[in-house]
Amino acid sequence: MKKILLVLSILAGFSANAQQTEDWTAKDEYVKQLGALEKFNVATIADTITRRFADKKDKARAIYYWIANNIALDPKATRAGDNKKILPEEVIQLRKTTPLGFANLFQEMASLATIRCLVVDGFVKYSANDINNKLDEVNHSWNVVQLGQSPETWFYVDVAKASGTLDEKMAVFSKQFTSEYFFADRRLFNLDHYPDNSAWLLGDEKRSEKEFYALPVIGNAAYSYGLQKPSPITGHIKTKTTTPVNFGFIHNAKKTISAITLVMGEGSKQTKSEPMNFTDSDGNLKFSYKFKKADSYPVKVVADGNIVLQYYIDVED
Repeated sequence: MKKILLVLSILAGFSANAQQTEDWTAKDEYVKQLGALEKFNVATIADTITRRFADKKDKARAIYYWIANNIALDPKATRAGDNKKILPEEVIQLRKTTPLGFANLFQEMASLATIRCLVVDGFVKYSANDINNKLDEVNHSWNVVQLGQSPETWFYVDVAKASGTLDEKMAVFSKQFTSEYFFADRRLFNLDHYPDNSAWLLGDEKRSEKEFYALPVIGNAAYSYGLQKPSPITGHIKTKTTTPVNFGFIHNAKKTISAITLVMGEGSKQTKSEPMNFTDSDGNLKFSYKFKKADSYPVKVVADGNIVLQYYIDVED
């Protein structure tokens, strides 16, 4: 009995440690110091940034960090779905590409580092206008990395999204590194991505393509906060000026959120941020809001200046 309890205790400790967020600061800083490596080809860059590391996960992280910080999303090509220049050597030369170019480059460098990695094509929603609007063709690509034989050893990587953000019109790219798209949380990633082959939906939670498009839009900042269980779970909300809408989400309790604001409308019709009164009990954040204007418009939920969720609201008197 004592042996059984000891084994269970060890397994519990292992499970807890496995769920802890890894601190990549020192390893990322090492790769950062190597610089842009502008005169090197793909194979030389891959070797240069990974040779210091023995562990495959560390090698994959080095590749992820370098690509995300040295390659930019090409807004025009991404908006048009123009994947003419997405081969790894072309991406290295141009220093900008589409999401497919990012995924191809990551896969090539991972392969050179003897890491099994595949490219996954699929769908993401860029703005609230994409909610319930199913696309005919894929508009995004990412990677899955395999470090072992069990299903639990497959991991998501989205180095294109990690590199920065496109505006709502997909016309302007803003460089902003996001660490958490590396071996991303499966539940959150599956709210944000849908593969064209459902076999690449990692984890136990499965949903249809229609269900995916009905979800709210997940902002990059949601990953930093460890967002889970957004509410409402439906991205298109129908309400009245007399009825408050209850919003909320679960987040990492260690991440303090000081302010929640709503931004309504878009373009020239976008309003100023409106501060919300909210409660946050051990990472369970809640607030409600009664929309004053009868109209249809997108709404952004913003935490400390960072967009975490987007909805589309139909408000009637």
